[in-house]
Amino acid sequence: MQRIATGSDRSAIGRLAAIGAVLCWSAGNVIVAQVDMSGVAVAFWRVLLGATTYGVVFYATGRRVSWAQVRLVTPVAVAFALELGVFFASLHHTSVANATTIGSLQTVVLLVVASARFGERIGFLLVSVALLAVGGVAAVMFGGGGSSDLHLRGDLLAFLAMIFFSAYFVLAKKARKQIDTFTLQTLTMAIGSVVLFPLSSIAAGRFLPEWPSWHQWGWLCLLLAIPGSGHFLMNWAHLHVRLGLAGLLTLGVPALSALGAWLALDQQLGMVQILGMIVVITSLLFVIRHETRFHAA
Repeated sequence: MQRIATGSDRSAIGRLAAIGAVLCWSAGNVIVAQVDMSGVAVAFWRVLLGATTYGVVFYATGRRVSWAQVRLVTPVAVAFALELGVFFASLHHTSVANATTIGSLQTVVLLVVASARFGERIGFLLVSVALLAVGGVAAVMFGGGGSSDLHLRGDLLAFLAMIFFSAYFVLAKKARKQIDTFTLQTLTMAIGSVVLFPLSSIAAGRFLPEWPSWHQWGWLCLLLAIPGSGHFLMNWAHLHVRLGLAGLLTLGVPALSALGAWLALDQQLGMVQILGMIVVITSLLFVIRHETRFHAA
């Protein structure tokens, strides 16, 4: 007899999917370092490649898009595209450490939204763990002794990107109640490519964005396959995990990206950075265990 999945089963699978998304996004940050193109161009071509690939599969399997679905997904796609474009632009005006640490504040925003908008129980303990993990992220990003000079314009762009990414999370979670993951993913990338086109054209200084070489197309395909799949996993997980947990797990991205850069790019890690990674990963393991007990209760 086939076993019917319970709500607890779906929550457990949802947590695994969210963790998988974080791992994919962490690897994506390392892959981006290999692509010799402007950040906005990388974002545009990756999203357009995804829209084309998913679109072909979408129509080949007999699916069709309704205007109601387009209207539902458009806010998600706009927030997603603007986050990519603005974040990559911020990297030209501030340090990666500043941009990444500011981006980690998304967790605090999502905890507030999860409590106020979705009625999730957060509690003092999880807030304390979240703040501890944010401190760990700061240690990872600044502990290497690199430049931490403040650049107001870039920091403001990074803050704006963090707001867009928070909005993307919230809007995607709401949309998932009315639309399946594959349709959401396909429309998000299709509409997102339209939003990113003018940004990439401006970055290139001409009407057509910077055209990738064959070598760059290979890296773009890898970006679609790995971090792109991360978005698919998180979009699926949104229906089965709490928003607060999803936001907390994203704190693992900068720590795991730094670890990946050490393994793949031979970038050095200092003792402060290693201790920061331990703080972040330990905090996230605590949160995951807490969530498991919460759903088992």
